Amino acid sequence: MENRALTRRGFWLAIAVSAGIAAATLCIAPLVGSASISFERAFAGASPDKEILFYTRLPRVLLALLAGGALGVAGVLFQAMLRDALATPYTLGVSSGAALGAVIAICMGWSEVARLPAVWVCAFLGAALVLTLVLGIATEGKRMSSFTLLLAGVSINTICLACILFLQYIATFGQTFAIVRWMMGGIDAVDYSTLAWLGAAVLPALGLIFAKAREWNLMAVGEEWAAARGVNTSRLILTGYLLGSFIAGSITAITGPIAFVGLIVPHALRLRLGADHRILIPCSFLLGSSFLAICDTMARTVLAPTEIPVGVVTALLGGPFFIWLLRSKRRSLWL
Repeated sequence: MENRALTRRGFWLAIAVSAGIAAATLCIAPLVGSASISFERAFAGASPDKEILFYTRLPRVLLALLAGGALGVAGVLFQAMLRDALATPYTLGVSSGAALGAVIAICMGWSEVARLPAVWVCAFLGAALVLTLVLGIATEGKRMSSFTLLLAGVSINTICLACILFLQYIATFGQTFAIVRWMMGGIDAVDYSTLAWLGAAVLPALGLIFAKAREWNLMAVGEEWAAARGVNTSRLILTGYLLGSFIAGSITAITGPIAFVGLIVPHALRLRLGADHRILIPCSFLLGSSFLAICDTMARTVLAPTEIPVGVVTALLGGPFFIWLLRSKRRSLWL
């Protein structure tokens, strides 16, 4: 009973610390920028503080928080499902499909579809198409294994990247610049209606992933182990792939591909908290949110008024940090 109480206290402590970091990021990040503002003047309706805070910085920070948290949870999910410590939200090709759809929209010169930017619409459709292809290849009858899913995803991912390179090769100079810029990943200020529908789509999927945390604990050990304990592994893999791909595709459609968030955050938390997904999933959401929001704040302030694509910042910070993690913990972290 004492160990269970300690575990419970440790769980809530980890959640509280992660939530505190995310809340501090939400409060501080909108105040940081090339122009100084104050909450008092903004809430009083004074210009330009009101416009800068509520129409430029706050929507951007909220998008970064949502995207970072979603990518962090997707990373935890794919690592458990594939039992691969290097798995990310982009391993199974859905994000590459979204990138291909966006590149096609840029090359075709489309501007708007159904009152939404065509790049967003085509990116989401590309993700959905790749999702369907990978499921069709990996499914045999009513069975699906994580191994065949991984091979199918990697194959489709390679094909999508090759198509992107070809389209970039034949594109005009202006289109090539737009493609390269989008492929670097970026957080931009969006309207609140976009944030609302993105949150309405992504947050329920995140809740479903957390609801199956105990099953992900079993799956992380092995499919045979999980099946011996009553888990329908084929259904669980299908559910995880659908939810993770939907999350990754939805976020990528808005922000472009942003690397390392779904890899670094789960690894760092697994070092400190262990491999229990009941803790990893909520903490990955909260700290993934903070990580991307902080990176985006750096991206828009380090060389202000010039902005660095946030994907570049996450790669520059995440790469060395990941190498440090590998060197500091050589032993396997999987239970």
